[in-house]
Amino acid sequence: MHKLVVLYSKPADPDHFRDYYVTDHLPLVMNLPGLLAWRYSFDVAATKGEAPYFAVFEGDFADTAAMAAARVSPQGQRVAADVANYATGGAVIIHYPVQDGTG
Repeated sequence: MHKLVVLYSKPADPDHFRDYYVTDHLPLVMNLPGLLAWRYSFDVAATKGEAPYFAVFEGDFADTAAMAAARVSPQGQRVAADVANYATGGAVIIHYPVQDGTG
């Protein structure tokens, strides 16, 4: 499995961010080819001090190739272009292969 994570800094208008994200952006995200699962939160907290991020998104793909294909697809291009419509505080995008573990 390969995970794509987007970390959003606090926007100029948090209410607009939340509304636009849920109403307009997530429907675009749901059309990404190869997206197996996704989740998000506006309730980002730090264990100590103030959280450096306002919101977080996680998307799961089968592997690196599936994620890369989704990002360069027409749907992926629309998702990337749409970020400027709500994320005035900026976004950090990271991705990585997920290692399974047992405890």
